[in-house]
Amino acid sequence: MDTLINRIKSEAKANDGAVWVLKNSRFAVFCILLAMCFGIDMDVETVEKMDQTMKSVLITLDPRIDDYLPILSPFFSKQRKKALQVRKQQIEFIVPFIEKRREMVQNPNLADKTAMTFSYLDTLFDLKVDGRKTGPSNVELVTLCSEFINGGTDTTATALEWGIAQLIANPDVQIKLFDEIQKTVGDRKVDESDVDKMPYLQAVVKELLRKHPPTYFSLTHAVTESTTLAGYDIPDDANVEIFLPSVGEDPKLWSNPEKFDPDRFVSGREDADITGVKGVKMMPFGVGRRICPGLGMATVHVLLMMARMVQEFEWSAYPPNSEIDFTGKLEFTVVMNKTLRAMIKSRF
Repeated sequence: MDTLINRIKSEAKANDGAVWVLKNSRFAVFCILLAMCFGIDMDVETVEKMDQTMKSVLITLDPRIDDYLPILSPFFSKQRKKALQVRKQQIEFIVPFIEKRREMVQNPNLADKTAMTFSYLDTLFDLKVDGRKTGPSNVELVTLCSEFINGGTDTTATALEWGIAQLIANPDVQIKLFDEIQKTVGDRKVDESDVDKMPYLQAVVKELLRKHPPTYFSLTHAVTESTTLAGYDIPDDANVEIFLPSVGEDPKLWSNPEKFDPDRFVSGREDADITGVKGVKMMPFGVGRRICPGLGMATVHVLLMMARMVQEFEWSAYPPNSEIDFTGKLEFTVVMNKTLRAMIKSRF
């Protein structure tokens, strides 16, 4: 968290108080997930190189028409060659970190002072693979680590950008949130154990996820038996994708759904279970067996990082008095069409 705050302060100092929210949030989230995954701290240069490696893989793996029409594959040989080259570079860069962590696990005395006692990678080393006597290969571990990091970075960082945008557009919410933080922790830095003691912070993040789910559609589900829905015949084995914003902004489920109003949850006037177990009124992480496995981790990160950002800084529009454009566009996640740049003023 200190990485995030220090980067924001440094950028603001160099730009008369103006900062890019997504860029700084994303870097901080990426650093956290790298530490959780590999169990070691990395210097800025290594983090940036790792980030570029991950981005290159995502870009080259974007769906192409020959994924759906294999007959066209000969026309995309250059793209496939490029994808294989990028994958090779990814493996060559990440495997040494896997081997370093493996050595630390096998020989704890080799661990340096920055090494964490436990990491996500540790859980994968002894993973049992059906039909094999050995665990995952290094190449498979690269894939699993990449999924862990890529799946949590942009979703969390994007949520923070939307959240800060809403706090700028709704200064009364920002003031109320800061007051709760002050009453809960005083001048001490907010930590993970504090967020459960802040009902308004919880409400702000829940309202954020209602208004701005990470993506437009849920993961694909399949129909187990033919049925009829709203007059349409849905055949057996049909693929079904749910448009998530239509649920979170349904006027039949929510009062004034277009309004960003955390008080709806604090007052008890309305409530929703984001897991969908107690009914589906919002589903930012999906529901059922295909619900996002990173739900708990992502929620904690958003709660804690937003609390720290509001505790340290007062946020306002850039340029001053300008209106926030809440138009979204779909990339890996649903991002702001106009990347948010904001003004900050240190509170201390």
